[in-house]
Amino acid sequence: MFGAGTKRIIAIGGGELKERTTLAIDEYIAALAKEAAGERRANALFIPTASHDFMPYYNTFHKVYTGVFDIKTDVLLSVFKDADLEKWQGKIDKADVIYVGGGDTVFMIEHWKKVGLLPLLRKAYDSGKLIVGLSAGAICWFSDIYTDSLKTEDGAQYAMFKGLGWIDGIISPHYGSRMLDFDKIVCYNYDCAFGIEDNAALLIKDGEVVGSISAGGAAYRLMADGKGGLTKEKI
Repeated sequence: MFGAGTKRIIAIGGGELKERTTLAIDEYIAALAKEAAGERRANALFIPTASHDFMPYYNTFHKVYTGVFDIKTDVLLSVFKDADLEKWQGKIDKADVIYVGGGDTVFMIEHWKKVGLLPLLRKAYDSGKLIVGLSAGAICWFSDIYTDSLKTEDGAQYAMFKGLGWIDGIISPHYGSRMLDFDKIVCYNYDCAFGIEDNAALLIKDGEVVGSISAGGAAYRLMADGKGGLTKEKI
């Protein structure tokens, strides 16, 4: 499905690496990384910005991707360290897959812009480097995202926020638990959107959703009729 030079994103709606609930998706990702690596050992770069560089999160990632799939891992830390673009570029260049963890989406996007990491990630994406993300790391690439990371004036738990816009679309992670509120927003404000449940992932090729993969969850395309109605198509 993903050819050489293709711009590739795998967007995982949620799940627990520690509990290995996304293992079927991780296996798919690992196979792509090994294919890209060829005869050498594959390398996965973990970016935990959204969790404020929470190291136990990386340790869990390492246990899965190295312990289960025999992929070498590295971590890119930027929150509590001075920006080192040359070092970060070196880590990105070595990676066969870049995996962006979950957490605070808004903080992550703003931090990447502030420290200069965003252009490096964009360059990697444009070159065909496989980009993977879970929750915050899944939705940040889209134009409009439904997130719990934004403090709203009315105290609402979730709100829409402008994402990076690499992918033209509206999206919600953890769709199973946010379905009712997100569906209502889509009905009255958008023509089409995507909802990804935990333990499910969208496969995105050259900016277009081309399929999904499941470890128990599902991904949906939501289409509003302009009259308050909504139809759902399982991807």
